[in-house]
Amino acid sequence: MICPLAHFEEVYKTIHGTVYQCSRKNCYWLEFAGNTTAFKVGDFFNFKKKIDGIDISEMIINPSRTADFTIVMPFRTSRCFVLDINDVLNLRELLKGAKFMIELNSVVKECLRTTPNRIAY
Repeated sequence: MICPLAHFEEVYKTIHGTVYQCSRKNCYWLEFAGNTTAFKVGDFFNFKKKIDGIDISEMIINPSRTADFTIVMPFRTSRCFVLDINDVLNLRELLKGAKFMIELNSVVKECLRTTPNRIAY
């Protein structure tokens, strides 16, 4: 459930999902596969590492029926992700784009903070 007092800003969006930032609660919201999951900042980046660490090659070449899916349970959430190969790739794309936008925003803010004000004559 999303708090009605929260202030959401879209961080990154693909056709498969969206990542939002909540300035009021200092967290990220992941909308993927029809569900929304809230993450604390550190947990969001740990979840991205976990998704990046999934061995797609092993999923493809392993003939076992259980290799077609992977289950990921993010820390401090009640959500369980059951992902096939396409889901993993789509989620990676979404999380990679969101991380890039978060880092870009930090760089821009740092540049604005350290650039001296210039007076135009």
